Amino acid sequence: MGKTYKMQHNRPECIGCGACAVIAPDFWEMNDDGKSDIVDGKDMPNGWQEKIIQEKDFDLNLEAAESCPVEVIHIIDNETNKKII
Repeated sequence: MGKTYKMQHNRPECIGCGACAVIAPDFWEMNDDGKSDIVDGKDMPNGWQEKIIQEKDFDLNLEAAESCPVEVIHIIDNETNKKII
């Protein structure tokens, strides 16, 4: 299966700029409320979303995370539990 990462989205703090959905539309979409959502992401009780991604999808989602002006997208290495961004 290879290396995996946990992608987290602090949805309550999202301002809905849409950069993530433009960069990685297979992973990010805009919701009717003006905020972005992780495609097929798991909704958490605190309003955040999570999804496990494969190593092949890391670079694209890192670019999406880096494009976020309010830094609400986080990627964590599943092996080390170290936050990358």
